[in-house]
Amino acid sequence: MNGANESPPVVSAGTGFALFVYNATNRTLSINTSFSGLTGNVTAAHLHCCTAVALAGTVGVASTTPTLAGFPSGLTSGTFGALLDLSLPSSWNAAFITANGGTTATAEAAFATGLNAGKVYFNIHTTTSGGGEIRGFVTVVPEPSSVLLMAAGLAAVGLMARRRRGVLSAPRA
Repeated sequence: MNGANESPPVVSAGTGFALFVYNATNRTLSINTSFSGLTGNVTAAHLHCCTAVALAGTVGVASTTPTLAGFPSGLTSGTFGALLDLSLPSSWNAAFITANGGTTATAEAAFATGLNAGKVYFNIHTTTSGGGEIRGFVTVVPEPSSVLLMAAGLAAVGLMARRRRGVLSAPRA
């Protein structure tokens, strides 16, 4: 996250990193973030969804407003961790629920679609940049175990195909 990612861009030495883990089965979103070097004190932080174009634009707040519960305010650097239960209305901005079908399940479905499409961003607002001092779009990264499992499966299919070709082409006695 940085000021250049804001829309319009903000001159700030502030930077941040956030890791989000969405679990569709448990209907949870884990948030872990750290930030530093902000020019103003934190006033709010939240997730926005879903922009019209991936990795660009602005859109309304999807998570609680004005800020995520427990997010540190009044600081220029800090860390934050939380686990949101997406089945609860308290994890969402009421306007986001209304605009996306009227239930937490439909809001979550819209959010998940936005996550997968690169249309969700995390924003930290400060006293010097009320519209947001730093932000970053959330990008989906497959978990390593899934990638390794897929690679192992492809290798096994390849070996089976080679063996099958070898058996079929072997001369008969």
